[in-house]
Amino acid sequence: MRHFLRDDDLTPAEQAEILEAAAAMKHAPYDAKPLVGPQTVAMIFDKPTLRTQASFGAGIAELGGNPMLIDGALAGIGKRESVEDVARILGRQVSAIVWRTYAQSDLETMAAHAGVPVVNALTDEFHPCQLLADLMTVREHKPELAGLTATFFGDGASNIGNSWLLAGVTAGMHVRISAPEGYTPSEEMFARAREIGEQTGGTATWEPDPRAAARGTDVVVTDTWVSMGKEEEADARTAIFGPYSVTQELFELAEPDAIAMHCLPAYRGKEIDAEVLDGIQSVVWDEAENRRHAQKAVLDFVLRHAGERA
Repeated sequence: MRHFLRDDDLTPAEQAEILEAAAAMKHAPYDAKPLVGPQTVAMIFDKPTLRTQASFGAGIAELGGNPMLIDGALAGIGKRESVEDVARILGRQVSAIVWRTYAQSDLETMAAHAGVPVVNALTDEFHPCQLLADLMTVREHKPELAGLTATFFGDGASNIGNSWLLAGVTAGMHVRISAPEGYTPSEEMFARAREIGEQTGGTATWEPDPRAAARGTDVVVTDTWVSMGKEEEADARTAIFGPYSVTQELFELAEPDAIAMHCLPAYRGKEIDAEVLDGIQSVVWDEAENRRHAQKAVLDFVLRHAGERA
């Protein structure tokens, strides 16, 4: 069974295939109908959501399917009923499961017992659908992904930091993580990225000096400093990550045609200046729209390859 649980579930060729399909679906959004019937896709949300719910809901409908919204709090997955039992129940009702939750291990348990494809709509460890949308957006503004340098500023140990490391290198990009010591992806994550880079020519590095990291960068990426579930750390994190704010001054150290990315929600004046986020080199609104197209391509891919092993 093919699932999409983390960025390196896709080979470089598969990632490129999905990005091509996403571009085609953006151009002709109603042509592909793998969910005609309509088949139902369960969308489970344990964390706050706007773009994920909207983009998956609209995308599933455009694919000819029925998006079934499941409130994670009401379902009580892992509390009222075990993840294993929920997986077995949903697997008999739907063609695929999309889950936005906390623990990556719970998502993997769901995939092991559902009997249908499971797609990661965000966990504490990875945000792979966001990265496909990000890469799709970069492709729209740059000639090709391979060889570009992308730098992520902020909490490098976050799900976006991990996913940029893996997905960016899979695309043949040079990924820099600019974060303070103690807030970088794990050495295991760097090792996996470097392993992938041996095939693609991509690289993965840590640069603690944000000014050095910005120089020569084609893609400037950041995210909120306070991820969901870490709100009590807000004041401490603001002090720690302050030097990594994507200010206009920092952004101007990048390549002249660099683009600015943020997966949203954004907090202007904290991790990014309003001047950058709302500026002419920002592509954040393209990025938000492209969640729909990229996720449609992912669903089409896992459904077509449902009988295969990753």
